[in-house]
Parts: sequence; structure tokens; C-alpha cells
Amino acid sequence: MSDDSSGARLTTALRSWIAAAPPGAKLPSTRALVAEHRVSPVTVQQALRSLASLGVIETRPGVGTFVRSERAARPVDLGWQTVALGASGRRTQATPTALQSFDGDAIGLHSGYPARDLLPERLVRPAFARAARSEALMGRPPVAGLPELRSWFAADLAAQTPAGTGPVGARDVVVTPGSQGALLTAFRALVGAGRPLVMESPTYWGAILAAEQAGVEVVPVPSGPSGPDPEIVRRVLAETGARAFYAQPAFASPTGAVWDPDRAGRVLAAVRAAGAFLIEDDYARDFGIDAAPAPLATRDDSGHVVYIRSLSKSVAPAVRVAAVIARGPARDRILADTQADAMYVSGILQAVALDVVTQPAWRTHLRRLGRQLGDRRDLLLRSLREHAPDVAVATEPRGGLALWARLPDDVDLAAVVDRCRRGGLVIGPGDEWFPAEPTGNHLRLAYAGPQPERFPEAARILAAALAGATRGA
Repeated sequence: MSDDSSGARLTTALRSWIAAAPPGAKLPSTRALVAEHRVSPVTVQQALRSLASLGVIETRPGVGTFVRSERAARPVDLGWQTVALGASGRRTQATPTALQSFDGDAIGLHSGYPARDLLPERLVRPAFARAARSEALMGRPPVAGLPELRSWFAADLAAQTPAGTGPVGARDVVVTPGSQGALLTAFRALVGAGRPLVMESPTYWGAILAAEQAGVEVVPVPSGPSGPDPEIVRRVLAETGARAFYAQPAFASPTGAVWDPDRAGRVLAAVRAAGAFLIEDDYARDFGIDAAPAPLATRDDSGHVVYIRSLSKSVAPAVRVAAVIARGPARDRILADTQADAMYVSGILQAVALDVVTQPAWRTHLRRLGRQLGDRRDLLLRSLREHAPDVAVATEPRGGLALWARLPDDVDLAAVVDRCRRGGLVIGPGDEWFPAEPTGNHLRLAYAGPQPERFPEAARILAAALAGATRGA
């Protein structure tokens, strides 16, 4: 009889013995089990380890093995933590809708990440295998990041920089553990707790969360399809004394807005005049559909623009790699904060990211991705127009991952979201994307999620939810 079948037979016999024994009963010794079941001591030890991992027995060194006693859970008073922690001041919910899991049978229009079939899996898997065989597996990378990856980030931005503007170099790049880490580092290093940070409204919920975590005081400015009003930005910077403005000039989340080039230049001029930083979050650089706007960082060589570029969404969620590109003392402060917070980013993840983005097939993947996103965007727009005409999408995004929709003002937004969930559709309420009070009933509807063939069904569920969610009805 094989060891595997002997072990399974012994494990089954022991489970029956344990089920009939009272809690705390002592199991027979290894010698007794060997003799009774005619197995080897190794087989006995493997069976006991298996049962211990299931939590049905416990071993007491020098005493023996016993049936685990059930320990009744007693209520614990954790009220003392209320005083120790104080008020959190948190306005955003702990797990925003974009990160929440959902029933596999439901339709998900809420995710903040592209569906798996939009990711370069054929590039990522071999990259992990190669990285595991490299020095990156056991070595510790430099604090600022792998030199080759920093050079790639710098070269990618420099390639878009026009003549006459000094391009960034590899030294200006600091690799961070994802864009969320980059935002938190930038807010702490460039703004500081208790100081004002100007921010577009609406804007990315992760930036709002990072601002709260960093303890900065958010000052919202309204931003439309072409970007914020430069005069309002200038006035707010002057009135508040803020020294940083966080923005997403290309395919802004959640609106999909792309700043008008002339307006972008005037906003940058206002930031320079205030002696401030513009923290440019270029999260959607790889998600262009029918536009490819140049980053504001390509217009600046005086250190006013601090540029954030992430690969987590476009390569794979498991590859938490991003970069902050800054010049001068700002870069040094960002590096110091990164070192204090994370010490360094996993060398394996950096090696994988570098491997993927330097493959010739990477550019081919991005071109195909743009076409796929465009098809999904168009299908969701057609579905809404046909089945849910009361859902208004004012601006067709030219890139990014989602539509920004508005519902009638007399609709109860929370009721719509709840009715949709009960109907098998998960959507993200727009309130989560405002750093201050929301200016209307909005929804963020992701077209980059799974099952685009179900978009018409999703639109019908949304229309039905709207029909019964009028305030006062």
C-alpha cells in the first residue's frame, strides 16, 4: 500500500476517533498508532500535522497530542481605544466602491481597474519567470529604484518634451509602490500636515484619501471638461497661500476631461506665479482611445511640475510600481519620505515592470488596448442612450476607464445605487469623487470592467432603478 493511501486511511481513522472523543482527550502515542494502523512513523507525523493545520488537534511539546478544546468567545471591551485614537476626521469611506468585490453573477460597472482580458498577461507571466531567475530575487534594490527602470521613466517623458525645454533625467525619478504611495509621498513631502492643497473637484477618490491620510487641508476648485478656470486657480492659490495644486490634466478620473492646451498653459503660469508645485497625476497615460495629450511636465523645466506615472493599472494590479519625477530639492524630499515609508520597492516587481514595458510587444498591446477601450466605451454609450436615456453623459471621454454620468436632480442617488445592486448591477456613486459637497447626482460607470456584452442589460437595470427612486415617491 502506498504512503499516500496509508496516510489518507490513517487521517480518516483519526478524524473518526476525534469526533467521538471529548474535547481535551489525549490521542494515542505515535508508537501505538504505528502498531495499530501498520503505518510508518513518518506517515503518523504527516497525518497529525494535517489535522493540526485544520485546527482539530493541538500538540503540547513533552506532553502529547490532544483533541482541541472549543474556546468560547467572550465579548471584549475595546472602548479604551476611542480615547487613545481620538476622532479620525475621515470623510471618505474605508473601502470605496471602486475597490469593493461583488457577486460573480452581478454586472460590475464600478471597478477602478481594467478587466483581465485587457491586461498584457502574455508579457507579464514570462517577465515574472525571468525576474525570479535574476539577481532581483535576492538582492535589495536602490532606494530610488532600479537605475534601468528610472531611465525608462525619464526617457518616456523626455521623448514627449519639445525642443527648447530641458528634459528630465534618471536622477529625477523616484520609484514608488504604486500611485497611491506616490500621492501620499508627494502630499507629505511637498505640502505637509495642516497646510492647504488645492485640488480639482470632482477628482480621484484615492487622492482625497491620500490627502486625508497626509493631514493636508484640501481646497477644492471646480473643474470642467476642459479643465479648471485658470483665474480661479490663481485666486485660490493667492488667497490660501497653498504651495501645491493636485490635478489630472489628461483623462481625469472620474470625468475623463482633457485640459485644453491653452488653458493648461495658463494654469501652469498661475502655479509658477504663486511659486507653487503642480502635482500632475498621469494615471491614464496608457489608456488613450482617440487622443494622446502631452503631459504638462513636458512644458516645464523649472521644477514646478511634479509628475506621477503608474504602471499598476496598465501592466497588472500585482505589479505595484509607479514613479514620481521631480527636480531639485523637491526630489530629495520625496526620496527621503519614500525611504522612511517603504525603504525600497520590491526588486522583483521593478524587474517585471521593466521587462514588460521594454518588450517590442508592449507598444502593440497599447494600440490594441486603445481600440478595445474605444469599443467598450461606445457600446456602453449606445446602451445608455437606448435603454436609459435619463442618464446623461455630457462629455464622451477620449481616454481613461469610465463614463461620468449625471442623473436627474429629483432622483435619490443612494436609492438608485441600492436598487441597482439588488437588481444585479454594481455602480459607483459620484459622491465619493468630490473633496467637498457633491454638485449633483453623478455616477461613475466603468467600461473597462469585465463582461462588456452585458452593457445593454446593465443599462436596463439602471433605467428600472431610476424609475422608482424619485425623491418623495
